[in-house]
Amino acid sequence: MKIRIRQAVTEDIPILRGLIDASVRGLQTRDYTPSQIESALATVYGVDTQLIADGTYFVADAETGDAGPLIVGCGGWSKRKTLYGGDQWTGREAALLDPQHDAAKIRAFFIHPSWARQGIGTMILEACESAAVAAGFIRFEMGATLTGVPLYQARGYVALENLEVPLANGESLPIVRMEKRITKPA
Repeated sequence: MKIRIRQAVTEDIPILRGLIDASVRGLQTRDYTPSQIESALATVYGVDTQLIADGTYFVADAETGDAGPLIVGCGGWSKRKTLYGGDQWTGREAALLDPQHDAAKIRAFFIHPSWARQGIGTMILEACESAAVAAGFIRFEMGATLTGVPLYQARGYVALENLEVPLANGESLPIVRMEKRITKPA
């Protein structure tokens, strides 16, 4: 299968909603309880249309033959302060970051369970890092799910602190704030 990384567009939103749901329900069950997953899907996880509008959200299209490309993964980076959360998340901060002082935010990575562990997350992450570097950033930060931590560690990210995202049902969702610094190109 050939995988192509491209910028997400508004027309992708309905497909992304289904992808996010399938990814969370299919891949996060080892790390989170069913009630954490359901509450996170309702209040935290979801499409962030600001990333799409900013042109900083990517999708992975798999060529499937006659049926055309199939979106099998997504993820992005942000030049805004929000660390995590889709449109429905109330803790969003839309203020722009300063590449000279702030870290670009790596955000909203979801891979369809049928396509997991095939390098798609890495491909999207590399596209995000390259785009953020082109925008002047030399440091990246994220709020990684427990499920995503091994991927990010393998790609050079280090854990800074454990966070608890409050959920609407009174529980919390453990995540890990991670960071990666790169050397500025000469």
